[in-house]
Amino acid sequence: MILGIDMGGTHIDGAAIEKGVLLASVKHQVNRDDYFLSIWQCLEELIYQTGRRDITRIHLSTTICTNAIVEGQVSEVGLVLQTGPGLKWPFERMGDTVVYLSGSVDHRGKVVRDLDMEELRRARGRLLASQAGALSVVCKFSTRNPVFEQRIRDYFEDSYDDITMGHTLSGKLNFPRRVQTAYLNAAVSRTFRLFAGHMREALEREGIRAPVFVLKADGGTIDFTSALRKPVETILSGPAASFMGMHALSEADRSDRVLLDIGGTTTDLFFLVDGVPVFEPLGIEIDGRKTLVRAIFSQSVGIGGDSRVFFDNGKLQIGPRRLGFAVAFGGDAVTPTDALVYLNKMEGKYPGKSRRALEALASENDLSAGQLADLIVTRMCGRIREEIDRILQRLNASPVYTIEELLRDRMIRPRAVEVIGGPAKALAGYLEKALSMPVFCPAHHAIANAIGAALAKPTVEVHMIADTERKTVSIPELGIYQPIDRQYTQKRAEQFALSEVRKAGASLGLTEAQTEPEIVESSCFNMVQGYGGGMEKNIRVKAQIRPGLLYKLERDEV
Repeated sequence: MILGIDMGGTHIDGAAIEKGVLLASVKHQVNRDDYFLSIWQCLEELIYQTGRRDITRIHLSTTICTNAIVEGQVSEVGLVLQTGPGLKWPFERMGDTVVYLSGSVDHRGKVVRDLDMEELRRARGRLLASQAGALSVVCKFSTRNPVFEQRIRDYFEDSYDDITMGHTLSGKLNFPRRVQTAYLNAAVSRTFRLFAGHMREALEREGIRAPVFVLKADGGTIDFTSALRKPVETILSGPAASFMGMHALSEADRSDRVLLDIGGTTTDLFFLVDGVPVFEPLGIEIDGRKTLVRAIFSQSVGIGGDSRVFFDNGKLQIGPRRLGFAVAFGGDAVTPTDALVYLNKMEGKYPGKSRRALEALASENDLSAGQLADLIVTRMCGRIREEIDRILQRLNASPVYTIEELLRDRMIRPRAVEVIGGPAKALAGYLEKALSMPVFCPAHHAIANAIGAALAKPTVEVHMIADTERKTVSIPELGIYQPIDRQYTQKRAEQFALSEVRKAGASLGLTEAQTEPEIVESSCFNMVQGYGGGMEKNIRVKAQIRPGLLYKLERDEV
């Protein structure tokens, strides 16, 4: 049995699935003052409903890190940069403690100028005197030779619990994106570590020892230990679970479609081209920061079921702030959920209180309650339509990347919409009218994220480094260090990485058909060793089990 848990900003959802059968489901409001209690109650109820069957794996999706970034609730980061000679990039919004060091490695991975230890000593004094609780170290061309990042890490390791080295996050050379990625990884490390601690405490209380995997932004997973080292990989974990849930619950369709996940705070949008999701080719952008985190393309609109409804100079406004739950569920501010409850499209815990709050807001603005409720829902669907049109215009102005291929001269023309989330069924009819397209709402739409998390394949990443000068090939996460000769090629490296991914998939209990290894990054840099010194190669390959579903949801016993 696999447990899938989705920790959103508003609700925590759970699903227990065994061999394609949904055995149990849970949906609770999140207690933001006590995440442990929210997680524990979710686990406890799933276990109670299933009668403590054997749990083989637990798959998590969470918006914890995403929300921390968007809401500005991240740790202060000490950023140590070694930019080398040449262009100096301006790095803004990196906090108050950015330290630049001399020394450099060239594009071949050769040390050109060593570290200045006195300079490093002064940097240490400045960093330790600051408010920085985490450290991020990024050196230019460290993907070719990480020696300086490793030495700086060693110099500070007794002073910081969280130290991120840029070369461990991606083998790509894009220095500005690597700096932003490393900064965010350090900034959310404490947030994710606290969440992981709550999760582990809840598992221990229930006596669960099953391995835990966390969804990444590309729909794959990462084991809990790796996620603690690279929490930036869990950014947009929630939208990834949304997509996997839609994929698990929907019929196979090779048309262009829009996918919507309507949550309490935001609505996430996805796009399918010939049934295949649009993909971020370089990496996601979040909070205006361009990263190297691979992801399914998604965009969030600051409008959801619990968005605050108010009037500004006589004009109706919805969101983007969320002040709490809808009045119908114990909150104080009128929301779109209250409008849907008033229109008898949803049930609420406190319908009378919700009705009175809506009537009061309507009276203050010379409207009837029915008029206001219709206006709120219509305006919400209109906002979603405007955002879909805006994103389609941008996507269609450039080549479209999907998980499978780059599509040139291909316009996205949606023919239908699929919608999940708590208010999905209630809004389907209104969305159909606003979008002038058929709108489909699958079964279990309210817990689709948890189902998507549960059914996402457990994946493994391997980062292979081959250096013919040093005559070694290594995959650190698998403890592989082997000798090679000077004739070692990029093709051999890719074959070796794919072979090791297949072995890792088998160790996770995946069949050969479920494993589907793929190359994520591959580069080979030739290094000339002086006059007549011959050619050496620095090869880097990143491979993983291709993200996807273990299987479709066949039936349920819920």
